[in-house]
Amino acid sequence: MNQIVPQPLSSLLVADFSRVLAGPFCTMTLGDLGAEVVKVERPEGDDTRAWGPPFVDKESTYYLGVNRNKRSIVLDLRDTDDLRVARTLAGHADVLVENFRPGTMARFGLDEPTLREANPELVYCSITAFGPAAGQQLAGYDLLVQALGGLMSVTGPDSDSPIKAGVALVDVLAGLFATVGILAALRERDRCGRGQHVEINLMSALLSALANQSASYVLAQQIPRAMGNEHPSIAPYDMYATGDGMIVLAIGNDKQFGQLCDILGIPELARDGRFLTNELRVRHRASLRRKLERALAAHPAGHWTRALGAAGVPSGTVNNIAEAFAHAERLGLQPIRSTADGDARLGRQVASPINLSATPVTYRTRAPLLGEHSTDIRAWLAELDEGRKNTRKGA
Repeated sequence: MNQIVPQPLSSLLVADFSRVLAGPFCTMTLGDLGAEVVKVERPEGDDTRAWGPPFVDKESTYYLGVNRNKRSIVLDLRDTDDLRVARTLAGHADVLVENFRPGTMARFGLDEPTLREANPELVYCSITAFGPAAGQQLAGYDLLVQALGGLMSVTGPDSDSPIKAGVALVDVLAGLFATVGILAALRERDRCGRGQHVEINLMSALLSALANQSASYVLAQQIPRAMGNEHPSIAPYDMYATGDGMIVLAIGNDKQFGQLCDILGIPELARDGRFLTNELRVRHRASLRRKLERALAAHPAGHWTRALGAAGVPSGTVNNIAEAFAHAERLGLQPIRSTADGDARLGRQVASPINLSATPVTYRTRAPLLGEHSTDIRAWLAELDEGRKNTRKGA
């Protein structure tokens, strides 16, 4: 008989008051790692339930993609009884995640200082757009933060044509930073027995994630600009024309450049004084492009990707999403999983990238229908409250 191994977070209760993407992405990750996640939804439901098409069985794929491994309860926080249930949930939770505008949770007595009095071990995570200070009243959507946070200024064909990333990247990054912060706070709670407030905002998450682009400004006072697919500090690192189709080359060091030149039949290029180092190649990138594309024109993109791939030279074609999943399948990455609840349509999920050798993530349940578990959760919380009262009487 196979022994069931407890997951890393299987003892934790997460009260998920978040909606849309950043918060739900964070709580789904905690759920994948075993946490019991209770998703609190207003009567209208999470905004993303209406964000479609596409829909599957009347549920938006946007919502389905970030809410697996959760149970849903509908609570109207303006209703006295529902608010009492919400406070009961927060009182028993190990983690609470919310992404309302600053001050919203305080109006309902669900803010961190108030809950801390009754639940000192609570790890309380707030995700906002622009932080709790001067930006607290600003509404934040990913597109707006991409614009204000500088991402659009370095994305696009040139400085005059800013463009957003093709996914709500800032929300995803904020959700990941929130997950890291929560796990760190839980580790500290293990040490000292007390929770803390984790604060994440989309603006800071983006500025941090801009990485080398941010560093070029902070350290060298150079303001990056959009360069299409080119890299400001590496060459050749772009998309290049071949005899038929385009190919991406991502050459990160001198050895790879030498291998590239050998395979293209122009070994002398690697010895050219203009291209001996990466710094020189960056300075002469236009001339380098002309010489590479002249050689690449001898064969179609497929020929070059096979030849370069066999030699381990970083290269490839631009896949659409279906082709990307097919490629991941060929690599043995299992990019699509199914939840254990057996729902053939709603249970198909994009795989978590977290791979743990001893306590792997699980895909237990599909995203819940609106209020699907309201009755069960209310009864469960009532039992927990009754148990706490009896414990106090016994003491």
